Amino acid sequence: MASARAMTSTRLLCLFNATAAGSIKTLARTGCRVCLTRNMSSSPPRLQGCMSAWIIDQYGSNGVLKYTEETTVPTISSATEVMIKVHAVSLNPLDVAMRGGYGAKLLKLRRDPLSVMDNDTEFPLILGRDLSGVVVDCGSGVTHFALGDEVSHKPKVLSHIEAASIPYVANTSLSALVNGGGLCRDSSSNKRVLITGGSGGVGTFAIQLLKAWGAHVTVTCSQNAVGLVRGLGADEVLDYTAGDVVEQLEMMEKFDVVFDGVGGDTEEWAMGLLKPWSGAKYVTLVTPLLLNTDSMGLLDGTLNAGFSLQSKAIQNLLSSGVFYRWGFYAPDGPALDEVSKLVDAGKILPVVEAQFSFTQVPQAFQKLEKGHARGKTVVRVAEEDDRQTEELVQDSSTETVESVQETAKQS
Repeated sequence: MASARAMTSTRLLCLFNATAAGSIKTLARTGCRVCLTRNMSSSPPRLQGCMSAWIIDQYGSNGVLKYTEETTVPTISSATEVMIKVHAVSLNPLDVAMRGGYGAKLLKLRRDPLSVMDNDTEFPLILGRDLSGVVVDCGSGVTHFALGDEVSHKPKVLSHIEAASIPYVANTSLSALVNGGGLCRDSSSNKRVLITGGSGGVGTFAIQLLKAWGAHVTVTCSQNAVGLVRGLGADEVLDYTAGDVVEQLEMMEKFDVVFDGVGGDTEEWAMGLLKPWSGAKYVTLVTPLLLNTDSMGLLDGTLNAGFSLQSKAIQNLLSSGVFYRWGFYAPDGPALDEVSKLVDAGKILPVVEAQFSFTQVPQAFQKLEKGHARGKTVVRVAEEDDRQTEELVQDSSTETVESVQETAKQS
């Protein structure tokens, strides 16, 4: 959308910090009640309304998701904040876990550092962290975004539905592979990388990113995802449902990096697949940090997790010269700008498995909760003004899937 509508007619607004995107609320829409608010934006003062939203006021299963029309529309309260009219959001496994209380203590501290000093509740809580939309207001200190920008900054060739599928998995993959795996555009050529569980959101993005960097990529996935990951460029694909995948991997040349998105007993056998005494790295996204802080408290949980990481890192370094590391999501705006260029250049394709309307948010959570994802699940928030535009988006998504499948057949 090239220009923003009036505040009372937008479908959803969220607040986005232009320097550190750590607290984004996405599953909400604006309504029509108004009240006056303090103004710290570069735009004239405006009326603030209430918006409809999907919230939780306790942790639990899908039944805790509640629809309300009484959520206050956010306002610019800092010079570095940006207001976004959200067109689409995508869900991540973390959103499902957070609905059940996973990481509640540490994530509450991240949203509000001063919460450690009080016992204020985090409820009502709006879940969601992935979005694509249009800037409708900026703080006075914002220079990287302007009114009307499609963010963050949206690839020109993608719809909002497709663009919403990228930010979280992109920043997670980049943080893990660059900070944890020591890989980058200039150092990945011919590096051998193994991705376990490569058919989900992070895996499908990481495959394409690594191939754009020139790496050799091996992926494990289930049989019905083999065609997808081959079409995305994976050099070798192993179906973990067809025989002993560990035995097959042990017969291959050893790897420079193992990127583990599965966890469990993977690290017990994956460490032996890495090149010894050559700086090889094992990076896992499945860590005990949030579980520990939930069960032990912030201080004891963090210390326990840190001790676990340190002991494993020392043990593997001394025994085989392999580096053991944890990977985490880390917001990085400049990195997303680089990803946008790769998307526009055709190096990375969005992989959207399922779409839901805003009224179907509980169904979207249920779908994601079943697991075995094949890319991302997206919720349409700001419905297009006419059916033709939506049909064009669906046609584009169909063409993308067909293109991937045709590439897989040719491979």
